[in-house]
Parts: sequence; structure tokens; C-alpha cells
Amino acid sequence: MGILKTAIIGAAVYAGVKYITKKDPITGQSIVDELLDKAPEWVEKAKGYTEDLKTKASNAAEDLAR
Repeated sequence: MGILKTAIIGAAVYAGVKYITKKDPITGQSIVDELLDKAPEWVEKAKGYTEDLKTKASNAAEDLAR
């Protein structure tokens, strides 16, 4: 039963990798390519959210200290 389970999981992983790395015939990009292109934008957004949260946390701490 363990070999069958491993074979099924391996086939699912293989199919998933093939799907996300398959090139789109229209754009010529895969899902992975699109994610890698958008990653820098997401990093910048995350940095903005981080700074916003730090500011809110420091303001809340100052309010509690009063």
C-alpha cells in the first residue's frame, strides 16, 4: 500500500510541476514566469505594509505609556 501511495503522490507532484512550468502559447510565459515577474512588486508592497504596521505599533505603545 505504501508503494502505491508514493506512486500516486509522485504522479500528482509531477503533473503539478508540468502544469505550472508549461508555457502559454499566446504569451510564451508559464505560471512560474509570471510569479517571478510579479515578485518584486509584492516585496515592495510588503515593505510598505511592514512600515505601516511598525508605525501603528509604535504609536500604540506610546499611547499605552501615557
